[in-house]
Amino acid sequence: MDNKNQNMNNNENSKENTEKLHKKIKETWSGLSDSDVKLYDGKRDEFFAKLKEKANISKEDAQKKMQQLEKDCGCGTAKAA
Repeated sequence: MDNKNQNMNNNENSKENTEKLHKKIKETWSGLSDSDVKLYDGKRDEFFAKLKEKANISKEDAQKKMQQLEKDCGCGTAKAA
């Protein structure tokens, strides 16, 4: 497989993993909107603030739960908050 095809496959896998993780987040915290969930992709501080506001969960507890969700669905991003 050439690099172009490999990159396309990686992008598709990445998108699938992101969608899978977003679904897991929504299942865990149903009070979050789709736009709240998307904050996790790049604005983690805002994401955790939304969780605090809507689900009354601390940032530390939310980070632990997110690590578990990423591990469970095999779609971890492993980015620091």
